[in-house]
Amino acid sequence: MSVDAGVRSWVVPRRSAAWIPPKTMHAVRTVGTVRLRTVYIRPSLLDTMPTTCCVLNVSPLLREIILDVVRQGMLSEAIKSQTRLAHVLIDQVSVSPHLPVELLWPSDRRARRVARSIVDEPDSRSTLGELSSTSGASERTLTRLFKAETGMSLGRWRQQARVLHALRLLADGEPVTTVSLAVGYESLSAFVSMFKRVVGCTPGAFAKGESSPST
Repeated sequence: MSVDAGVRSWVVPRRSAAWIPPKTMHAVRTVGTVRLRTVYIRPSLLDTMPTTCCVLNVSPLLREIILDVVRQGMLSEAIKSQTRLAHVLIDQVSVSPHLPVELLWPSDRRARRVARSIVDEPDSRSTLGELSSTSGASERTLTRLFKAETGMSLGRWRQQARVLHALRLLADGEPVTTVSLAVGYESLSAFVSMFKRVVGCTPGAFAKGESSPST
């Protein structure tokens, strides 16, 4: 599952949740069979919650709380046990680690054309010169645009796009070696090292649900 809001995109892997604040225009896209639960929280209870969209790691405890809330339906303040459950849910969401699965898209049409080609072909090893030749912008201009509009260098943006694609494939059960090749890494060790540096755990640990991402 992925979420788009404005110029930002997030991948929502298994064992994670998308947090979307009130009044946020967004679109949710799914690929394949997806089962999800949605919990709505009254705006007056959001003081400790994230103020922007993000993807949260769902701990076993938070998962069971969500399942219990969904089973009970609308919680009532008149029932003390349900009030306590609501507060525990909010506390758990508030302290859940954020997954680094966000991608900020450039707004300039030339940079966006390059960004789209990177996302569409994550295994491509095109050089900066080759990317610029199809964008209508020079290498120097592209470098400046990505830094100014995304806060990342073009190389860092490409790496982040590859990480997001790798997360999708790992969530689908693809072997780590296959995922490494699919995102443009000939060296498995280089891919594992990059993934661990960005996500906070190895691809194998993430696929097994053993991730311990940092906030």
